[in-house]
Amino acid sequence: MVFKEKELTVLQDRHVQHMNPSRSLAESILSALKQCLPTNDRPIALHEPSFSGNEWKYVKECLDSNWVSSAGPFVSRFEAMLCDFTGVRFAVATVNGTAALHICLKAAGVKPDDEVLCPTLTFVATANAIMYCNATPHFVDSDETTLGVDPKKLEEYLRLKATVRGGECHNTATGRRISALIVLHTFGHPADLDSLKEVCDRFKIALIEDAAQSIGSHYKGKHIGHWGITSGLSFNGNKTITTGGGGAILSNDKAVADYARHISTTARLPHQWTYFHDEIGYNYRLPSINAALGCAQLEELPSFLEKKRSLAERYRIAFQEVEGVRFFVEPPYARSNYWLNAILLDPKAGSRERDLLLELTNSNGVMTRPAYVLMHNLRMFRGCPRMDLSSAESIEARLVNIPSSPSLA
Repeated sequence: MVFKEKELTVLQDRHVQHMNPSRSLAESILSALKQCLPTNDRPIALHEPSFSGNEWKYVKECLDSNWVSSAGPFVSRFEAMLCDFTGVRFAVATVNGTAALHICLKAAGVKPDDEVLCPTLTFVATANAIMYCNATPHFVDSDETTLGVDPKKLEEYLRLKATVRGGECHNTATGRRISALIVLHTFGHPADLDSLKEVCDRFKIALIEDAAQSIGSHYKGKHIGHWGITSGLSFNGNKTITTGGGGAILSNDKAVADYARHISTTARLPHQWTYFHDEIGYNYRLPSINAALGCAQLEELPSFLEKKRSLAERYRIAFQEVEGVRFFVEPPYARSNYWLNAILLDPKAGSRERDLLLELTNSNGVMTRPAYVLMHNLRMFRGCPRMDLSSAESIEARLVNIPSSPSLA
């Protein structure tokens, strides 16, 4: 029997795996990665920005005009472009994604001593923003099919642990009001928004979308950002598009958006020369020079998304040949931006196999990283309330992010 070269490689990988399962799985995954990635001597980053459009031109225009701070035509232009792209009525540009989340929470009515439900499988900014409001994170579990908050498990938990009285939800154990749920679209994959919105409506909880990772992602044909009272975007240097550092608040509610804009601009009342502030505000507005970069990046976003989806498809095909691992694909109701591609080791695998893979890939110039350390395991959040988090704990032990830059396609 004559084997093609690729078929022979697969048979050899399976033989080695039988002899040394952990090591061979890591080697098989590295081999699959290299099939999909450029061959050069330069280390391959996890995600790096691409500047191939009008970035230089727009930033120079900004410099030539002397409008470089948080006022100027590029800021309003960037906000208008965000509205056009997402279909959300209002956008407020902020200095970073964490600032956007902080204002999202305040604009949605979160008050000191409240509890805010949020996934334990998230970046620390989600929990930090809750603490900035002097509220308490209340950690909830994730669904392995979406990597987002598990709506069924959340509803069952709230039925046991919460009561609704006076039109508000309260934690029966602590007595505190549960005022909001933050839903992360993990690595760009939309969560099950309709089901989560139903849970929030049933328990009188505000829904906030942590869309920091998901510009360009769609849920049931509509761009994310339409389900939450507010949504927060991030344009950090490692995101699908970047403003260097930056973020934005999205909302379809004019009053909410106006309030978000007001308190993120130091709560100053508009006047030609007088500086009068009517409440505690925040100096969170995006500088014009960053917005200029963002305008150029938004023009390139459709091309970035096409390239990222093409790379994801290459990965999907390559990992079909590797036993013991699966490439994470978008939920059936979604069209993901595939911000960070991810693979999941089989449930029987654990952190030892994951760590071996991380060591092998990074030592071979292919940057990979594990999922975030779960929030309830961080020292500052260990005393926060939480539900059973077994699914998130399983995901954390087995998930690895792999190179995802659009240039790799």
